[in-house]
Amino acid sequence: MSDPASINVLLTQAQRKVVADLLPKFSDRLKLDEKNPRTISFTSKEIESIRDKAAAARPHAKNGMIRNSLRHVVDAVTKALEEVEGIGSIPASERVYQFKITLLESQPPIWRRIQVKDSTLDKFHERIQTAMGWTNSNLHRFEIENERYGDPELLDDGFEDFECVDSTVTKISEIIPKDGNRFQFLYKYDFGDGWEHEVLFEGCLKAEKGGRYPVCVEGERNCPPEDVGGVWGYAEFLEAIANPKHEQHDDFVEWAGDFDSKEFDAGETTKTMRRGLPEWRQYR
Repeated sequence: MSDPASINVLLTQAQRKVVADLLPKFSDRLKLDEKNPRTISFTSKEIESIRDKAAAARPHAKNGMIRNSLRHVVDAVTKALEEVEGIGSIPASERVYQFKITLLESQPPIWRRIQVKDSTLDKFHERIQTAMGWTNSNLHRFEIENERYGDPELLDDGFEDFECVDSTVTKISEIIPKDGNRFQFLYKYDFGDGWEHEVLFEGCLKAEKGGRYPVCVEGERNCPPEDVGGVWGYAEFLEAIANPKHEQHDDFVEWAGDFDSKEFDAGETTKTMRRGLPEWRQYR
């Protein structure tokens, strides 16, 4: 029986031989005479050592066969480590993804910390909209590692600037690092007003027993009104509603009503997130 703290890795004979060449101390454990793939147990520190040495040796391999075996060793041990120490250590059905969403250039910062289950980026867009307080009245897209993600039916109108990866089929779990490390990307909304949000993946948690998701954990300050004119328009709006003598005070108050820029309630935001957005596609 293997050590409870050990990690099992399935390796072919060729892969076991290159590991033995790199780290002879593992030779007895590697079952080098057996031709079929074998599962070998290592500690996490041993796996890290194998990964690092195999990765360093690849560029200097004598031939393509050895180089290929080294690549597969790196892939196999990395995957095994992720399954026990990264996101893979939490069953997919129990994973909760935590994000902090900050409206860039907002001063003081407008932000939300939310927890969501896995979903398409299209559904995640809905989570962001309802968490922040937007109303899905304008176009949006994600920018993740130099790729644009959005709904092709809305964005792909034949112009290169609007080409995107389909967010209606891409899932959160596909764009998050498998090791669970922090990771950030952009969510852009209303290309006229130019609102940009930093979306920071903070980690993967195990869902609480009986817990309901999505959840807004915390945040600060109210969302700007739709179509207010972006960062500068919002600053002018706040100045006008705070000053009864401002020439636009009455117009803005009539337009926005009783607006409080400091207002925020995590519980009410959670309720809004769970209600979601209207099924707008059926009305197109």
